[in-house]
Amino acid sequence: MLHARAALKGPASRRAFSSIAVAQQPTLLKTLPNQMRVATESTGGDSATVGVWIDTGSRYETEATNGVAHFLEHMAFKGTSKRSQTQLEMEVENMGAHLNAYTSREQTVYYAKVMKQDVPKAVELLSDILLNSTFSPDAVNREREVILREMEEVESQIEEVVFDRLHEVAYVGTPLARTILGPVENINTISPDDITRYIKTHYTAPRMVLAASGGVDHDQVVDLAGEYFGNVPTVAPPGYTFEDQASLFCGADVRDFKEDMPSAHFALSFEGLKWTDPDIYTLMLCQSLLGTYDAKNSGAAHATAPMVSQLAKYRVAQAVQPFCTCYNDTGLFGLYVTADLHTYDDYSTLFQILQDEMLALTMGVSDEDLARGKAQLKLNILKEMDGSSPSAEEMGRQLLTFGRRMNLAETLARIDNITTADVQRVADKVIWDQEVAFAAIGSNLKYIGDINSLRRGTYWNRI
Repeated sequence: MLHARAALKGPASRRAFSSIAVAQQPTLLKTLPNQMRVATESTGGDSATVGVWIDTGSRYETEATNGVAHFLEHMAFKGTSKRSQTQLEMEVENMGAHLNAYTSREQTVYYAKVMKQDVPKAVELLSDILLNSTFSPDAVNREREVILREMEEVESQIEEVVFDRLHEVAYVGTPLARTILGPVENINTISPDDITRYIKTHYTAPRMVLAASGGVDHDQVVDLAGEYFGNVPTVAPPGYTFEDQASLFCGADVRDFKEDMPSAHFALSFEGLKWTDPDIYTLMLCQSLLGTYDAKNSGAAHATAPMVSQLAKYRVAQAVQPFCTCYNDTGLFGLYVTADLHTYDDYSTLFQILQDEMLALTMGVSDEDLARGKAQLKLNILKEMDGSSPSAEEMGRQLLTFGRRMNLAETLARIDNITTADVQRVADKVIWDQEVAFAAIGSNLKYIGDINSLRRGTYWNRI
């Protein structure tokens, strides 16, 4: 990674990125009469990714129905009015296709990776799954056990649990505090009627994007979308309205003491920025400037990022990963840490490094550090754009969050235009003397200062 950063500095790197941006295929966009959007990028090749991105997820549920969006995702593959589950599975297998779905806090996605000649079949299949799925009581009851087993698997992934707990304390009492899977009691009681009501309320055409990338023809995909999704309603039926509530950030903490664990895992977060904030790429640049630390990486001691070099010097953490999570109206910006420490002094040293280096961004950065951070951010963006699936993902997500597709040239130009003053201004807005949320699981958490101590670490005494 260090070699990659060094190689991408200077004017030559800007020319390289510019040439890549110019080579990007244009995004073609069509809005159907029912206001569903269809976006394609014809990047060529013998395969394609086609999917439907829907502007709904766990934050659009209620306390009583939390988990229904994820439950629906599972049920979508259990048969439709046209296909049994076995017929569905055989048809996908016979195409050699990959069919999948996922649910997040704000989006639900169904997508297929297919050979280009099977794009029409994929669109028809996706429409059948989304619009004609049947939810028999027996199938719903069987799926409860599957989801409960999935919950056990998720709970064994410490990072997932920490971030769920972080959301709980960062957004207490507001929609983003809820988990994606929902509580056990809801999983055990969600009914077919709950699932059907959720679809009628949230699966409306203006909240849906059909995105396709790879070996695709725009006009063909538009025609297919009109044929198979043209009857999706523009608005929910009477009686199926939903009031979207804001998720408000607050400073709070939660700690799950598990002395049998070999280490502590925790996330320290400020309120970040929403997707459409003009400063979002500057905050992403702050994430790159902090750097990623892994004690197993022998090159960490020679890292350019001050936080990484300090962590390597004092050896007070196993791993530190900055994060910048965005939502429609808010965000989270902070650090995820794994550490195996046993004294107050060790934890004091660790938090002083973490918080001092975040605060240092509010004092400004050097031109060299700014160039390094920009190069790394660009590289990470380019790495995530490799293939038809990431391309379709970006189209779907951006049309839901930004309301448009931001091409690569614009993205890189926005990063190039960030100045040291921008970094200082945005870091000051997000970090300096701001509330923090903290979630931790593991051993020796008693050595970590309380929420007031963490809050005091968000500013210095200025003279």
